Amino acid sequence: MKCLFSGLTDPGLLRTVNQDAFYIDPSGRFFIVADGMGGHAGGQEASRIATEAIQQHLDEKWFSPDDSRRLLEMAFMRANRAILSDQSRHPERSDMGTTAVVVIFRQGQTWCAHVGDSRLYRLRGAQLDQITEDHTWVARAMKMGELSSDQARVHPWRHILSKCLGREDLRHVDVAMVEARPSDRLLLCSDGLTEELSDHLIAFHLKSIRSCEKLVSALVNAAKDKGGRDNITVVVITIESVSASEEMTALQAE
Repeated sequence: MKCLFSGLTDPGLLRTVNQDAFYIDPSGRFFIVADGMGGHAGGQEASRIATEAIQQHLDEKWFSPDDSRRLLEMAFMRANRAILSDQSRHPERSDMGTTAVVVIFRQGQTWCAHVGDSRLYRLRGAQLDQITEDHTWVARAMKMGELSSDQARVHPWRHILSKCLGREDLRHVDVAMVEARPSDRLLLCSDGLTEELSDHLIAFHLKSIRSCEKLVSALVNAAKDKGGRDNITVVVITIESVSASEEMTALQAE
């Protein structure tokens, strides 16, 4: 996989602390975005701990015989244990937790894992698709037909997570293969972006700006122009070419 990429995080206009974190592997093998929560700087610590634990696991186990699904599952569980361990040492941070969304390019395939409401989008041509499904009360209500998308955007419970890192009861992480083709664009982001920008506006920026560096700045600034009420983190990946094995995987998926 050959790709271009860039990332940016910003505290927004109302928050004094940035509880988001992100990491981009210098070789472009994997990408991480996390959005922490919890008082007394707990969220900031949770996102940092999770990002570092996931990065370390992927670095250490990248060439292991584990398949990519297990690699990601174990990375997330390692992050969860690391946060729980920190909570036990620092009771003042016992309520901290974090979302996480990760994309990896490994063994000729593209995989994604996530917990919480940080998202992965894919732009293909003019079509923007949300690849991940939010782990929130509102997302579940929408799936059950109890809320419309317009109602969900303003619902007072829209930030209530049904799953996050930093919980004893975390047993499952959503992991899936992602079909990726040349010219596709992938966007990992925290909800500080999606709270302010509609999918239509996100797609407009992804289609309009070629440079990844300029694009991440434009997305963050657009979210701030709309209010910037939360921390904002974006990572953009533009896929330039894929291997023969990846092309075969894409054809088989059609």
